[in-house]
Amino acid sequence: MAFTFTHPYTFDSRFEKRVAYFCMEYAIHQSFKIYAGGLGYLGGSHMRSAFDLKQNMVGIGILWKYGYYDQVRKTDQTMGVLFAEKIYGFLEKTEIKFKITVSGHEVWVTAYYLPPGIFNTAPLFFLSTDIPENDYLAQTICHHLYDANPESKMAAAILLGEGGAKLLEQLSWEPAVYHLNESHALPLAFYLYNKNKSLPELKNKLVFTNHTPEDGGNLKTDILFLEKMGFFSQVPLTEVKAITANLDGKLDHTLSALRLSGKANGVSELHLQTLCKMWSNYPDICPLTFITNAQNFKYWANQEMYKALETGDNELLKKRKLECKKQLFEEVADQNGEIFNENILTIVFAKRFAEYKRPELLLHDMERFHKLVSNKERPLQIIWAGKPYPMDYTSIGVFDKIVNVCKSYGNCSILVGYEMKLSKMLKAGADVWLNLPRLRHEASGTSGMTAAMNGAVNLGMPDGWFPEFSKDKINSFVIAPCDISLPDYKQDEADANGLYDLLENEVIPMYYDYPQRWLEIMKNGMRDIVPQFDSDRMATEYYQKMYL
Repeated sequence: MAFTFTHPYTFDSRFEKRVAYFCMEYAIHQSFKIYAGGLGYLGGSHMRSAFDLKQNMVGIGILWKYGYYDQVRKTDQTMGVLFAEKIYGFLEKTEIKFKITVSGHEVWVTAYYLPPGIFNTAPLFFLSTDIPENDYLAQTICHHLYDANPESKMAAAILLGEGGAKLLEQLSWEPAVYHLNESHALPLAFYLYNKNKSLPELKNKLVFTNHTPEDGGNLKTDILFLEKMGFFSQVPLTEVKAITANLDGKLDHTLSALRLSGKANGVSELHLQTLCKMWSNYPDICPLTFITNAQNFKYWANQEMYKALETGDNELLKKRKLECKKQLFEEVADQNGEIFNENILTIVFAKRFAEYKRPELLLHDMERFHKLVSNKERPLQIIWAGKPYPMDYTSIGVFDKIVNVCKSYGNCSILVGYEMKLSKMLKAGADVWLNLPRLRHEASGTSGMTAAMNGAVNLGMPDGWFPEFSKDKINSFVIAPCDISLPDYKQDEADANGLYDLLENEVIPMYYDYPQRWLEIMKNGMRDIVPQFDSDRMATEYYQKMYL
C-alpha cells in the first residue's frame, strides 16, 4: 500500500502556512540517537513546540545508521569512541523510493516517518540511503552524523537538501516556506532555483538560520569539488557563480545562504550584532534579524519543582532538589566510584566539548583550583560532562586531562554519555550551571535555559542568550567581561580569575552562609526563564518574523 501523508492535526489559524524545516540533527528523545549537540537540542524543541502550537510544519532530517557516536571509556578511564548500529522500531517505513545524484552516480533514497504521537512532535521524515538498491559507498552517506570525510559530508548535504525537496514532491506536500536551519542542506537552494530559474521566487520561499560565528560552522569549499559532487543540482557553474557572487573559487556556504534566502536570522540579540559585523559589508545579502533560541519547557522543566514554586512551598522545593541531586550522584557513583553528598554545593559544566566553550577554564590556575576543591569548611563538588566531535582530538585531549585531574580528587567527576537522559539528570542535580564561552563566540547556547528550568543557578559569561536573561545576583551570577581585543590566552586568564573570584567571594559563601538568599536566586531563575526562553515563544516568532 502506497504511503500517503496528511497532517494529523488541525492547525491553529495563526500557523496555517506550510513550512518545511531542514535540519541535520534532532534531539527528540534519548532513544533516538541522531543528534550531536546544541543544534539538535534546538531542532527537537522546535518540533515539540510546533506540535503543541499546532503549526503546519514538517521536519526533514537524516536517519543516521550509527548515530553521532557512543561515548565510552578506554581501560584507563579516558574517552573512547564507539560507532554502533542503531535500530528504531517506532519509525514507520514509507517504502517511498527515489533517486538523487551524487558525484555523477544515481543514489536511491528512502524515507522513514516519525508520527507526531510518538514523542509529541510535528511530523518528521528521515532520509536514508542504506538500502539494497545502493552499493556500499552510497549506503554510507547516512552512516555517520558530521562525518569528517569531505566527500561524505557533501554527500550528506545533497541527501538532506535535494533529497528532502524530492521527498516533499513524492508526498505531494508543497511548502510555502523552506527553512534552512543552518547551511548543511544548502543544495536545497540550488535544487529549488533549478526548478524555476528565478532568484526572486527562490528568495520568496527560502529562509535561513545561522547558529554559530565559528569557522567550523561556516564552511568554505572548493567550488569545482562541489560541482563534481553534484552539490549544485545541475545548475551550471557559471550560474552558480553569478547567483552566489562567487569570485575566488571557494563557495562560502553561509554567505551563499545569505544571498539565496529572502530572510535570515541569528539566534540571540548579541549574535545578530556579530552577524552584522561579519557580513554587512558583503553586497546582496538578505535582511537579518534575530530570534533567540529557546527550549521546550513542557519537556525539560522539572514539574515537581515548579509545583512547589507555584504553591510557595520552599521546603518541598528544597527537598525535591536534594532528591534530584541524589539521583545524579548515583550515576556519578556508577561511572566513577565516588560517593557525593547532596548537602554539598555541586557545580556542573556539561555541554559539547569545544575549544571556545572552555571546559577546562576551572583548571586554569591549579593552585586556586586545589584551594577551592580542598576547602573542608565550605566543600565543593564538581561534575563535568560533554561529547567532543569524534575526530576533535584537541577537545578529546581536554576531556582526558579532566579525567586525570578527577582521579586525584574524590569530589570531582567527569561523566560519559552526555545525551538527553544524562542532560536532564545533570540539570536537575546541579546547584550551579557553568557557561564559560570565550566572549562573542557563543551564538546563543541553550543548556543554561534548561538548567534554570530545573532549579540550577546559572553562572557564566555575558555571551549568547545570557545577557537577555541574567540579572547579576538576582537570578544568576555574571562573570565581568574582559577586553575581547586581548589575545585568547589573556582573555582566558582574565576570565578564569573572574570565575575564581566569583566562586570564592560570592557563590560559595552565599550557598552556605545565606541559604535563604540562595533559594531566592534559584526561584528567580526558575520564574524568569519562562515564557521568554520556552520554545513556544521561539516557534511563534519564526512564523511572525520569518515565515509570514
